[in-house]
Amino acid sequence: MRSLRLGVGAGLAVVLVGVGSACSALGGDDTDPAGDLADDLAAALSDHSLGDVALTDEADRAAYAELVAPLDEVPVEVEVVRVEEPEDDATSATATLGWRWQVTEDATWDYESSVALVEADPGWRVDWTPEALAPDLAEGDTLGLRTVTAQRGDITGADGAVLVTDRPVLRYGLDKTEVEGPQVARSARRIARVLDVDEASYVERAEAMGAEAFVEAIVLREDDALDVLPAFREVPGALAVRDTLPLAPTREFAAALLGRVGPATAELVEESGGSIAAGDEVGLSGLQLRYDEQLRGSSGTAVVARDAEDELRTLFEVPATDGTDLATTLDPDLQQRAEAALATLGESAPAAALVAVRPSDGAVLATANGVGTAGADLASTGQYAPGSTFKVVSSLALVRSGLSVDDVVSCPATTVVDGRSFKNYDDYPASALGDIPFVQAIAQSCNTALIGNADRLAPGDLAAAAQALGLGTDHDLGFPVYFGQVPPPETETGAAADMIGQGTVLASPFAMATVAASVSAGRAVLPVLLPDHQVQQTPPEVPLTPEEAGTLRGLMRAVVTTGSGRFLLDVPGEVGAKTGTAEYGQPDASGSLPTHAWMIATRGDLAVAVFVETGVSGSQTAGPVLEAFLR
Repeated sequence: MRSLRLGVGAGLAVVLVGVGSACSALGGDDTDPAGDLADDLAAALSDHSLGDVALTDEADRAAYAELVAPLDEVPVEVEVVRVEEPEDDATSATATLGWRWQVTEDATWDYESSVALVEADPGWRVDWTPEALAPDLAEGDTLGLRTVTAQRGDITGADGAVLVTDRPVLRYGLDKTEVEGPQVARSARRIARVLDVDEASYVERAEAMGAEAFVEAIVLREDDALDVLPAFREVPGALAVRDTLPLAPTREFAAALLGRVGPATAELVEESGGSIAAGDEVGLSGLQLRYDEQLRGSSGTAVVARDAEDELRTLFEVPATDGTDLATTLDPDLQQRAEAALATLGESAPAAALVAVRPSDGAVLATANGVGTAGADLASTGQYAPGSTFKVVSSLALVRSGLSVDDVVSCPATTVVDGRSFKNYDDYPASALGDIPFVQAIAQSCNTALIGNADRLAPGDLAAAAQALGLGTDHDLGFPVYFGQVPPPETETGAAADMIGQGTVLASPFAMATVAASVSAGRAVLPVLLPDHQVQQTPPEVPLTPEEAGTLRGLMRAVVTTGSGRFLLDVPGEVGAKTGTAEYGQPDASGSLPTHAWMIATRGDLAVAVFVETGVSGSQTAGPVLEAFLR
């Protein structure tokens, strides 16, 4: 049971009264030994002890100190309400005490109790009993403080679907009451091996903790625990304790975004200013951490008594305030579909992510990270060159410069800018080289055609086009998001690289899903994940027009009907897309650079971005993931 240190409340009035013919006020002269003794007792009790007041039984002094020890850090103020003496007995009196325990900063436990005072040689003494501390106490009772745990709020999704709520888990560990001596280390070692946790540190913890401790090794979802139980049960002292934890439907479900809950770290306890104590279950990452105060609510406190039969009863309770649910726009079905699509890359796949947005209202429907991300939220915060998916932005800038989709542009196999050679991707179709319509340059993703028209743009045109599609303007959406950057190029080669989504252009999968959503919606879409988090959108300096949006939709549709996204042509619905491949890192032994693989798409009221950190190309690596999601 845990004690709290809290502020002291207001004092209680002191009353000295006579009671007609039944009793009279003590002290007919200037002295009042019983009243003085009562005052001394109240002062001592306010210091959590019986002080040095005279007692009928000296053993009561130590017994009282032991009884109130669990409340030592709870300030108490005790005052004498009245002292009464029966008319027919001048050797005894009853003192009524007023108690005020400041159990929490805002709640006091106020009550009155009575204690007998008796005259004995050589003077008045206190005849102390447990009932004098509190009327509900009896001989043999013990006191304690108990934390009343608040119910943590759920995280909900689209249409109020519950995403994160209390789900059954098993806490695996070693029960040290069942083992002793060298067996502690032997059992701890076997448990660590069965559960695949660090053996040395677990053995060290097991040996260091007390003889009655439960040394937790790992917490597993109930479904994940089934394979562990047979081997675990054979270990002496092994114990699996059933419990619940706030969990999503599956271990992978939006894990990086939603975050996890666990015992408070020392850092969180220190930073909380007293609102979090060691051992409290709190949010440790993601939305669970950022909105921990809302979700966690506030714990209550109860003063409890335990009797000789080990029965617990509550003497006073400050109720807990339950946490409040956190609403999101995530669609459970689409989120699980996104996780499944990324899983098609395999268990040893590189980092990958998928983000889906509803263009009509900006609702974020899915944000998933593959196994290769190692727990990082690359879907929202990754910073990568977007490659040819950025050609949607470049196309808007060129259309604004006066270029028409039917205008003929040159698409050579290579082009040189200020001494640097640029080429198309390795499997670019030879039939699409030469002079081709601009719409085909985008459909086939011709790098050299875009670079050859870079001189049509004035400084800032590319950044303005990006802003019109929701890229490059930061907004606080209530969780970490990288919206990308399109800084001014410093060289001609930099300007050429920017046109094809390389150079200094960067974006996250979230940002590129926003670009696709903006094309579909015909305006700069501001994504929304947390409907209750109000965001004021920074409007683009040059907003997207309906005509421009229609042109971009036509270009993305051409990618599917005649270009690099033809494998999506038989996917139900009218799909528009853009593939992307972007070089990064250091060349391998053959001189080739590794490449990011991207693909963005729209279908009806859905916009999607898929990113794979290392792949062959957008169509070959990211494409199948996108297709699996759309199908």
